[in-house]
Amino acid sequence: MSRVIILRGAHQTPRWDKETVTLPIEELRKRILRFEIAGLLLRYDEAKLMTYRLDLLTKPLNTALILRLLSRGRCIFQDEEGNHQMIDLRSLGVMGLTALKALASKRGLLERVTQEVWRLSGDAKGDEKKRRNVDLAVSPVYLRSDLIFGLRSGGSVGHIAGVLNNLDRFTGPSVFLTTDRIPTVRDDIETHVIKPTGRFADFSELPGIHFNEIYGQESKKHLARRKVGFLYQRYSLNNYVGAKLSKELKIPFVLEYNGSEVWINRHWGRPLKYETLSRQIEMLNLKMADLVVVVSKAMNEELVAQGIEAKKILVNPNGVDPERYSPLVDGSLVREKYALLGKVVIGFIGTFGKWHGAEVLAEAFGLLLRQFPEYKDRVRLLMIGDGVMMPLVKEKIIQLEMAPHCILTGLIPQEEGPEHLAACDILVASHVPNPDGTPFFGSPTKLFEYMAMGKGIVASDLDQIGEVLMHDVSAWLVKPGDAASLMQGLKVLIDDGQKRERLGRAAREEVVAKYTWKEHTHKIIEKLKERCG
Repeated sequence: MSRVIILRGAHQTPRWDKETVTLPIEELRKRILRFEIAGLLLRYDEAKLMTYRLDLLTKPLNTALILRLLSRGRCIFQDEEGNHQMIDLRSLGVMGLTALKALASKRGLLERVTQEVWRLSGDAKGDEKKRRNVDLAVSPVYLRSDLIFGLRSGGSVGHIAGVLNNLDRFTGPSVFLTTDRIPTVRDDIETHVIKPTGRFADFSELPGIHFNEIYGQESKKHLARRKVGFLYQRYSLNNYVGAKLSKELKIPFVLEYNGSEVWINRHWGRPLKYETLSRQIEMLNLKMADLVVVVSKAMNEELVAQGIEAKKILVNPNGVDPERYSPLVDGSLVREKYALLGKVVIGFIGTFGKWHGAEVLAEAFGLLLRQFPEYKDRVRLLMIGDGVMMPLVKEKIIQLEMAPHCILTGLIPQEEGPEHLAACDILVASHVPNPDGTPFFGSPTKLFEYMAMGKGIVASDLDQIGEVLMHDVSAWLVKPGDAASLMQGLKVLIDDGQKRERLGRAAREEVVAKYTWKEHTHKIIEKLKERCG
């Protein structure tokens, strides 16, 4: 029986057999956009979608219709918990009716949210916020409202766990209100999962806008009859629950702001459909926050230019847990698994975002092997993770004929990151400039993890990266986005093991002294006391 399996946010890889074709959803979308779908129509006896959780599936109606077009037989949705749903005429009818009901209520939702945002924006102009005093003896509440599910690793995971795991060193016991469990967050932290209803699942951006109502109601239930010291929210697209709750509870509101979602979608994705409303929500959060925590000077300057008070902004770079990421971590099993024993290993870890420059690293490594073929026997590239730029990385690997010398691990759990980095001799942060020429506003968590591992680092001399690292003292810095410059940097550290060790020691000392998550969290609390003490 011929079968096609579409992977959408699923971590588990299905068993392969010669009758089964497996396609990531991104590849299927590309074929549709290139009008290559005709060759797949009714081609299979069975079509199956494998996803993280059925109750969290977005665009279920469109996905079901596509599956039906692929199969002349059975169609099934299945998730990692073993739940499944047959896609037949009845289920399609239910999905269609749900989508029609949501369409009918779309206008009302947008009007309600727009009016509430305008009302709260008016309140933000008053002096009410001066009455909000922080009480550090009681519980702070961390709000994670992002509608991204099934995260196993990445910078956001590191940041959330880094702050949460250290908050109660300076406050009462923390409470975590989140849309999903986050790896490496301590098990003893009180955690409540708040899920979306799926009501607007067939529409772009509306689930996040609607989630303000759901998340707000559920948050109040969990916080009822509980004294809260302050709210800390990791800003996410279209969510303003922290701003609203802080007003109602008359407690301080700390906003962790990692960049404009409007800008990110416009330059690294596609422009938002409700961009004006999204921008209003973004500004509402920034203006109602008692303290805005940003990770870079560039972001601070951007906010000040937009009229946000400079005195309420804390520039606080990302950090690391220096015990979890340490030169003492053993990477021998990873080396053995990927046949890296006796090799000089160049490592990269990340979510392969458009800002990471993973494709530049692949090109640089290919140029290195072409110009210095003697490295083919003793140097390997280990790229850890997966993401949107992986297809381009794979293209570079094929074009430059370096597949035998590259290992692509795919996604790994956050807990396994340190041992994979420990298997490397050189670690690379190949970040590229912003496409519109604005300053690079990031603070890569991988940078601090690399430093904590005590390895030789080759990194782009780009804004904060070049401020944290010093050339030929704690790292070897190269021209951002330049494969030739990166190649030369790699060659320097491949050829000089003593330099790698010297740079690694200096980087470890620097990160332990200045950039731990404990120190990061302590700075937030001290600034909050200054603002709301």
